[in-house]
Amino acid sequence: MTSSLLLDKVVLVTGASSGIGAAAARVFAREGAVVVLTARRKDRLDTLVDELRAKGAQAASVVSDVSVNEQAAAAVDFALSEYGRLDSAFNNAGTGGDRTPLHLMQDDVYDAIMDVNVRGLWNCLRHEIAAMLRQGRGGCSIVNNSSVAGLVAIPAAAPYIASKHAVVGFTRAAADEYAKQGIRVNAIAPGTTHSEITADWFGRNPGLEGLVNSLTPQGRTAAPEEIAEAAAWLLSDRCPFLTGAVVPVDGGFVNQ
Repeated sequence: MTSSLLLDKVVLVTGASSGIGAAAARVFAREGAVVVLTARRKDRLDTLVDELRAKGAQAASVVSDVSVNEQAAAAVDFALSEYGRLDSAFNNAGTGGDRTPLHLMQDDVYDAIMDVNVRGLWNCLRHEIAAMLRQGRGGCSIVNNSSVAGLVAIPAAAPYIASKHAVVGFTRAAADEYAKQGIRVNAIAPGTTHSEITADWFGRNPGLEGLVNSLTPQGRTAAPEEIAEAAAWLLSDRCPFLTGAVVPVDGGFVNQ
């Protein structure tokens, strides 16, 4: 049954082909949103759109690499051309990179992480906000996907940590700058979550998942749907006085 948390809101989801992004597409659609999905993998986007439409949702997709400014702009333009407006965005696209000590990290790893996690967010924000401002009616919302690594340090992941701290900085700066124009900007900071990125990390680092879970009060890895539920609430009109917040969704990890 469709509920009303995001009823009739046009929501752009980046990094929507897997993990938290795909879960967000499903949760947002269930909550009544019109979802526009973007990622680099067309086959997965097509499959997800077909799944959502089969359930009665309004959904469309466009292939883009958000680290390329023109492609991020095209994703926003696609949402506008398909549905005439953009009410909300979940900037979820990201990459994890290698777990390597800082002094051994290679330039190409640093560049890949920063291009997606920081430049990609920068590209999305400026085009999403510009579109929302042109609409001139306020009531818009953006949620950026950071990480607990945007709030604390973890070993052997310096560029990733720096990139996720940058997500927090962009969130707070944009929230402050556009509050009076009726655009709310918040972030979520997920803890360890089942995804392709974490599966790769855990596969290459035996025992890592157990170690992280041992440091998490709830003692487990999150399902991506649990993270998506928090993003849905932040995007909704249920929290109109909340902007510039970074909400840990981490089983209590950063509360230690």
